[in-house]
Amino acid sequence: MQRPTLFLLHSLGASHREWDAVQRVLGNQFECVALDIPGFGGTSAGSATDIDALVDWFQQEVIARAPTCWFAVGHSMGGKIATLLAARSRDGVQGLAGLAGVVLVAASPPCPEPMQESRREEMLGWFAEGGPARANAEAFIDANTHRPLQGATREAAILDVLRTDPIAWRAWLNQGSREHRQEEAAHLHVPALILAGAEDGDLGEAAQRALNAPHYMRATVDIAPDAAHLIPVEQPEWLAHRIAAWALPLAARALPPAFIELLDAERVAPRMRARLLARHAMPLPLTESALPARRLGVLAALAARLLPGADAHDLALRVGHALVNHESDGWRFADLPQDADAWAQALDQLDAAANGFSTLSPAAQQALLEQVQRQSAAAPASAALDPAQWALWFEDARALFARTWMSLPSTWASIGYDGFAVGGKGAYSPGYEHTQAGVIDGWQLPC
Repeated sequence: MQRPTLFLLHSLGASHREWDAVQRVLGNQFECVALDIPGFGGTSAGSATDIDALVDWFQQEVIARAPTCWFAVGHSMGGKIATLLAARSRDGVQGLAGLAGVVLVAASPPCPEPMQESRREEMLGWFAEGGPARANAEAFIDANTHRPLQGATREAAILDVLRTDPIAWRAWLNQGSREHRQEEAAHLHVPALILAGAEDGDLGEAAQRALNAPHYMRATVDIAPDAAHLIPVEQPEWLAHRIAAWALPLAARALPPAFIELLDAERVAPRMRARLLARHAMPLPLTESALPARRLGVLAALAARLLPGADAHDLALRVGHALVNHESDGWRFADLPQDADAWAQALDQLDAAANGFSTLSPAAQQALLEQVQRQSAAAPASAALDPAQWALWFEDARALFARTWMSLPSTWASIGYDGFAVGGKGAYSPGYEHTQAGVIDGWQLPC
């Protein structure tokens, strides 16, 4: 498995140093890149004073390092930036194809951040005529922790507030935290781990579930114990272990580096890049009413027999979605009922004939399927399909499973298929340089 990269974005008034303890616990499991958002950590805000400029900055930081498997980890204000960069990845922006997940830590949402206006005005007042007084910085840190930070940890947090560029502080409170970006961040297929401090106020669990989770189609929400808003310094060990436990399995299913590098190339059309990233995303669970778990189990067992080595559960879910959504190749055998009826009847018939198809040994499953194919399987008394119809359904089933598997970017990567990389952007279509047998272009994947 490739070593994934974590891009770590801090909270308002902090710096890359807030991630120091988390990085120590993570060790060498990840390549950690802790960044100073413009205007923080002693840097100048420059022109990065609105959300678009901050997301542009983050995008440039990612692209400059060209990671092939990476996660955006955003704390508080950094969370809003992370979510909006994930939206750009979803849309096929070049250089972002390797995004494997987003971690939101007490994150500001895409909508205006919930905050009492009196508190906002007080915080703006601290920076009205330059930097804040030390007492203001101390009050800010203490108000955002469940228990007072101690020693060097507290001092570092206070100093980060004191060295914040007033322009960046005021810009976030006046503009960035108030921007409406909900539509832009809708329907993100990349997985998200959303963490809230058990003792946080405005951005606690309720806010995270209501304002951040709905933007992600696959969101996992968890609660950091004994912490308020500054989770990276309040609970660094818990946070590091939670990130690693969630992110490493996702990194294991990431597309190979060479495939991501090609997918991120200029010769790939943004729409194609977006389509393939959406297709690679894990399929969503199906409700019992849409597809009963018993039938899904039969589909998974079928997938394991028809395509050994494939992720049977993933493939079964994809086929299940196709059936539930009435997706097809546009034709069916005339001797079979409509697809929805034929599949329901055939799966139930297969399960009844086996007295539980998914519980059989692989060899017994294989033997029964061969009998169905030869029209020699003993049909149960409840059978709705005759032997010939059952065999026709099985032929159709093999085609659907194969077609679904062949459509996956992971399959393309495994066989070295690179025909998606000839479209380019706009009217420009680079195509191929060489077309003779046995000769490939320099950009193509090795056979």
